Amino acid sequence: MLEDGWSFAIDESGAWTDPAAIPPDALWRPARVPGTLAQALLEAGATLETLPALDKLDAWYATSFTIDAPTELHLHGLASIADVFLNGALVLRSDNMFHMHEIAVASPGRYALHIAFRSVEREIATRSGRARWRPRMIVPAGLRAIRTTALGRLPGFAPPTPPVGPWRGVELIAPDPLRPTDTRMRASIEDGVPTLRVALDFGQPPRGAARLACAGGEADFVRASDRRLEATLRLPEAPLWTPHTHGVPHLHAVEARIGDRRLDLGRVGFRDIRVDRGADGRDFAVFVNDLPIFCRGACWTAADAASLTGRREDCAPLLVAMRDAGMNMVRVPGVTLYESDDFYDLCDELGIMVWQDFAFANFDYPIQDDAFRASVEREATQFLTRAQSSPALAILCGGSEVYQQASMLGLAEAKWRSPLFDELLPRLARELRPDVAYVENSPCGGALPFHSDSGVAHYYGVGAYRRALTDARRADVRFASECLGFSCVPEDASLARDFGAEPLSSPLYSTRIPRDMGALQTFGEVTEHYMRRLYDCDPDALRANDPALYLDIARAAVAEAMEAAIGEWRRAGSTTHGALVWFLKDLWPSPGWGVIDAHGEPKSAYHALKRAFRPLSLILTDEGVNGLVAHLRNDTPRRFAGAVTLSCYRDGRVKVMQATKPVAVEPHSVVTLRDVEFWGGFFDTTLAYGFGPPSHDVIHACFVADASGETIDAFQFPLGRSAAKATLGLRAELVADENGYDLALSTEAAAQSLKIAAEDFRPTENWLHLAPGATRRIRLLPRRADARRPKGSVSALNGETVGFG
Repeated sequence: MLEDGWSFAIDESGAWTDPAAIPPDALWRPARVPGTLAQALLEAGATLETLPALDKLDAWYATSFTIDAPTELHLHGLASIADVFLNGALVLRSDNMFHMHEIAVASPGRYALHIAFRSVEREIATRSGRARWRPRMIVPAGLRAIRTTALGRLPGFAPPTPPVGPWRGVELIAPDPLRPTDTRMRASIEDGVPTLRVALDFGQPPRGAARLACAGGEADFVRASDRRLEATLRLPEAPLWTPHTHGVPHLHAVEARIGDRRLDLGRVGFRDIRVDRGADGRDFAVFVNDLPIFCRGACWTAADAASLTGRREDCAPLLVAMRDAGMNMVRVPGVTLYESDDFYDLCDELGIMVWQDFAFANFDYPIQDDAFRASVEREATQFLTRAQSSPALAILCGGSEVYQQASMLGLAEAKWRSPLFDELLPRLARELRPDVAYVENSPCGGALPFHSDSGVAHYYGVGAYRRALTDARRADVRFASECLGFSCVPEDASLARDFGAEPLSSPLYSTRIPRDMGALQTFGEVTEHYMRRLYDCDPDALRANDPALYLDIARAAVAEAMEAAIGEWRRAGSTTHGALVWFLKDLWPSPGWGVIDAHGEPKSAYHALKRAFRPLSLILTDEGVNGLVAHLRNDTPRRFAGAVTLSCYRDGRVKVMQATKPVAVEPHSVVTLRDVEFWGGFFDTTLAYGFGPPSHDVIHACFVADASGETIDAFQFPLGRSAAKATLGLRAELVADENGYDLALSTEAAAQSLKIAAEDFRPTENWLHLAPGATRRIRLLPRRADARRPKGSVSALNGETVGFG
């Protein structure tokens, strides 16, 4: 990679037409490549509040290099309107951020490389054409004609860091006649047998015997032409790639041996993916290797909103956190971009499926323009070729909320249907990734695209539309490719770091609460609605009189709402086959939609999802006059045998009822147990009948596995959750072993929404409930290699705070 010696300069006037026009006194500053102008300015001392309007100016990047033989200059991504000059001569103009370019540099010597990134807003002013609708979420409206990301141009919830610069890097590659000029590789399952097909094109005829090797098998290449080799390798014993929640994501190295040369062709995974639409055509159920998969996870934004480079070291902590939370699918939405090779490699390794939107969102795109159409076709082809061997790539989607945007404005279907999503993109998907399912748009499939009871939905009934938690079932969601958007409050340490000791008093805090542009509410008000609904509190009074409790109830309310909704969707008999939360990580320090904050710290919502998404889960559902039902769901390939204990408590501590029932759950199955099976007769567990005063206020179920002793808890609060303080007998003890530290928790009375805060350590579980008389050990993981003995506190939302360490 050509990474050293770069500098940048800013031209606000747009007068620098070529390198010769740059004035001698221009201010050049060091730049990182790959990188962006926003990143460079922030590293030079700017803040997110003081950044200039980056789309209004030109930015120049410059470096030099020396070659002693003919070389190829590869430009992996230029955002967004770019002129490339070599020794002062214009050699390339690019108007698509997602295009990769190759420039032949034939003569040895020293070269000055200048790249001028032109003002996007000035470019928009030159484009003609009238849109049939204009979204409010993305600005400016003319961006529909420019092939670039919406990131940085979403004023309702993202920092003002539109990418400008060589965001995907620049590379010098020496010619190599034995390096393929094109590689086509397809791993599939044909007639039940894992099969690898490889085609290699060369600049000149390859010499010598050629063999393909993978997963312990080999096959000869045949010469399809003097410069093309093809091979097919059938591997009946090759283990399959399966999402980590349901098995093992097996990967296999691929190698071509040509003469005495070995070529590393990367890795493949063998899997079969299909989508079952059901007998009525309304379903959206993903099957991998004939296993039904409840797809759960979150929508991806960017590991770093300023640079967008997607380096492995940036993506890995987030994707590992997804894996550890039981998430098996990540959606890259249309408001973002096509991620880096490192991102897809990590998803392959971790067993996380990828739902990839093509980079289109909300706009009425000018697909009738021949140049625009050709640019899009090149963009999609390059991405699909780059990701051709990724087994994690499971769903390709035309874009985000284009059909929804137009239909919500009242346009008829004939107005918002587009050959971009209905013809061009599905054709390319069929040609280049026929093993991947295609969806026209997210959402789509219902009588209107945004109806949740058909196809894929963006479900915000619980969330923005302030519906009761029971709406998660009533809405009859089939697959939520977006859902459950809340203002999620970060933990206290992050708030203090970003907003000071009194975050609610910080103007910056309130301005960064996410909102839909044009809406009358913020998502902070959405969270406050559920604070009232779940905890019967007055958020305004709490904010004024007890801001710490306000923040804790906000965290608890979001966690409880998310866990309840996912429980409804994963219960036996549910029509829902997937739920992808909006979204994974905040784009900047904020009480944002992310379940992980901008610094990578999990929020309460993350821990709730970690419980709700467990491959082995215990779910309690209130079926009203039909009683309480326990659902023991096992997504794993293992059989679990053990026992479920169901208990009811009055005042959170007095045992009213308790019974234990042995149970075994087979691989990839669910077992349901009704409360009457525990009690042996009628008991009003759900308090649906109301015969006399309520007998209990806490319901607790616990599954204990025989072989491992693993325990899984589930709770219901039939009289509602409580933030009223009581003495619980809560205890926390630090326990050391040879590998680190555990926190041992116990309580005499039911403790709700326990918040663990530990200096320099991160708990593997947080914001959990603890049953009366129960104990729980939670691992504390150091945030830094030099972290010493943990010290901190545990607080119950309905009780006391105790220290440890």
